[in-house]
Amino acid sequence: MKKRIISPTVKRDKDRLPPGQKWIKAPIVYDIVDEIPDWDMEKYRFKVWGEVENPIELTYEELLKLPSAEVVADFHCVTRWSVPEIVWEGVLTKDLLEIVKPKPTAQYVLVHCLEGYTTNVPVEYLEKEDSILAYKMFGKPLPKRHGYPLRLVIPQLYAWKSAKYVWGLEFLDHLVPGYWEVRGYHHIGDPWKEERFWGD
Repeated sequence: MKKRIISPTVKRDKDRLPPGQKWIKAPIVYDIVDEIPDWDMEKYRFKVWGEVENPIELTYEELLKLPSAEVVADFHCVTRWSVPEIVWEGVLTKDLLEIVKPKPTAQYVLVHCLEGYTTNVPVEYLEKEDSILAYKMFGKPLPKRHGYPLRLVIPQLYAWKSAKYVWGLEFLDHLVPGYWEVRGYHHIGDPWKEERFWGD
């Protein structure tokens, strides 16, 4: 039976909905480009490199063969909406860490995406039990508009950290701000601390 994880975001008691948020039924789609192309999956490679002992490069088929799990998690967008209990399926990031073995120097991950988006994440958030590289959503292949072929989902941070169209994770010994971070968004993005922008 497939491993199923209920995210701590769902288990929270009185503060399950972070401050300033409201519940909606389905995620609103945002992109940094006007149109998302059809990706050439024969050429697609998922790569992990940088401050790791075991860099990897996998085809999509090889990625799908890695041990998988389901994560049930709430999803919080910095634009003040939240969606309860989305079901994701894919590779737990903590399992991926066991494969690539980050070096002690690894402090941050810069996430690289097919359409040019990037975001930075402290390595500790990839160690969370509910962080996942998702290729399914609600039991079906990840819809293109929600990040096909691969989405990094980090439920304990605002959703701009849950990057879509992921092709690579670059482990770094220093902070490199991503797309929204260089535009003033917070480098961590904890919804319960309302870490929306620097200076909040």
